[in-house]
Amino acid sequence: MAWVEGSEGHEGLAVWHDPRVWLRLTPGYWYFAKRYLACGGSEMRLAVMAAGAVGGYYGARMAAAGHDVAFLARGAHGEAIRREGLKLESALGDLHLKNVQVTDDSKRVGQVDVVLFAVKLWDTESAGEQTRPLVGRDTRVITLQNGVDSVERLAPILGDDVTIGGVTYVAANIARPGLIRQTGTAAKIHCGRVDGRRDALLAGYVQQMKSAGIDITLTDHMLFEMWKKFVVLSGTSAITASTRQPLGAVRDDADMRALFFRLMHETMSVGHAAGVRFPPEFPAELERLVASFPPTMKASMANDLEAGNRLELDWLAGKVVALGRKHGVPTPAQEAVYAILKPYRMGRMPGTC
Repeated sequence: MAWVEGSEGHEGLAVWHDPRVWLRLTPGYWYFAKRYLACGGSEMRLAVMAAGAVGGYYGARMAAAGHDVAFLARGAHGEAIRREGLKLESALGDLHLKNVQVTDDSKRVGQVDVVLFAVKLWDTESAGEQTRPLVGRDTRVITLQNGVDSVERLAPILGDDVTIGGVTYVAANIARPGLIRQTGTAAKIHCGRVDGRRDALLAGYVQQMKSAGIDITLTDHMLFEMWKKFVVLSGTSAITASTRQPLGAVRDDADMRALFFRLMHETMSVGHAAGVRFPPEFPAELERLVASFPPTMKASMANDLEAGNRLELDWLAGKVVALGRKHGVPTPAQEAVYAILKPYRMGRMPGTC
């Protein structure tokens, strides 16, 4: 049971009794609820590891659609959610979820159907260990992290059958503890097994998430999807962090734009050497994708740099450089970005502001 407050001030009590779900929500979410029921759906149990900007966004959408969602969060953000609920500001619809199930102990949650795994890359192994109590035989853990090595790092901890590759395109940040703010209107997930195997159980979970209004696609080409996202992110994170400029300013300046695309093409070259097959039309798709991003967009690494937080540098530019050296592919632009940002990789340097 949860209390949901919509963006227009309409409030409603969401009550579900398995297998039926009765919802009184804002008009937009009532539409998704009707779709969900029409498809014969039943309530899913989900856990969000952890409820930062990305995990919190999708967890909030699933909770608003009537699913049982546990948010793993700690610190000021977790306390704010526990005290005041989870708020979401978005062009796709604001939310205020009250009486949210939030904890910093996964043992209190127990086994779930789906874990949305969205921690910072340096926390992958430790968060993987904390995810163990959430996992049962029929659980699927969908990674929504940056980088390209999440599955290979998580699978030894949670198991190959459980661990699912995933990428997401959503620009969001924690505006303040308890409040997630989305910029832009994109919020998409692609997920699937890296080896292309079919998974009927995962397909069922994906369909339930679609019925809840999540734009999620199950793909047989997950390795390509991960590298596609990595190409884009290795460029956006490097250019917006190193220049301290939003993407609109980068696109409008010939020199910054040229560097931006050089960074992405270096990552493509490394991917080719690593055995990734990029379709011939991918460079044109990359142009269209970059043009679609909002001009105010900054990659999460740029936001972390401005906030004085630790950076995912070693798993982004650093990963491209390391793989380039492994496969004999020059990456001078990525090497420059790595060197420029390296002093800040562990957070704000002493004596700086």
